[in-house]
Amino acid sequence: MTTPVPPSPSSAPSPSPSSAPSRAEYCVIACAEAWRGDGEVLASPMGLIPSLGARLARRTFSPRLLLTDGEALLIGPDGEVEGWLPYRRHLTMVTGGRRHVMMGASQLDRFGNQNISCIGDWERPSRQLLGVRGAPVNTLNNPVSYWVPRHSPRVFVERVDMVCGVGYDRAAAAGVTRFHRIPRVVSNLGVFDFATPDRSMRLASLHPGVTVEEVRAATGFALAVPEEVPYTREPTGEELWLIRGVLDPEGLREREVRG
Repeated sequence: MTTPVPPSPSSAPSPSPSSAPSRAEYCVIACAEAWRGDGEVLASPMGLIPSLGARLARRTFSPRLLLTDGEALLIGPDGEVEGWLPYRRHLTMVTGGRRHVMMGASQLDRFGNQNISCIGDWERPSRQLLGVRGAPVNTLNNPVSYWVPRHSPRVFVERVDMVCGVGYDRAAAAGVTRFHRIPRVVSNLGVFDFATPDRSMRLASLHPGVTVEEVRAATGFALAVPEEVPYTREPTGEELWLIRGVLDPEGLREREVRG
């Protein structure tokens, strides 16, 4: 029994004005761009939008990306098995900077310190979250980007309640910067990086329909903002076709990000 093959992008209808990109689709594009130029590295996206972004990048401008099922297999963008990834090989890639993770964050500060463990004082937290997990190892040994589906002052904070993922200030103070890098933070409002003299967070682009004032109001610290802020790039016709017809035909992305 053969598996039906969807029509090629060239034969698919071009997006009409009524099918303009949604906020969720801009977020997928912004996440995909995190892996642009990475070459043959292990992409480890955590969450729906980052996973769609990694698979889109693999299908378009980053064909050498390696995708994993999260356990022991390398898979293609359609989920087909491409190879075996034994745990020892996985650790070699992690500790040698050959993996790029996109994690979530319950809190992030201006230097990229991340918290996914608890809210409040460590002795008596008001909320217990996931725990530290692998965040310190991830951030000190390979590039780590972040995805925040709901940008608010409760997430973008002046000081995280507990450091799980290590930011630029702490990595520099500890002298562990060889593989430490935070390429970007993507939220439902825009894209952020750390391309500033003191490695503090900067607004890199706005998603269409969002203003600088909205981003500032939703951020709990003074954000570096250039004089001119571009908009996040639009998806191409091929990318929209892939997102809507191949990668996420059920439209689950729209549940995670509402425009």
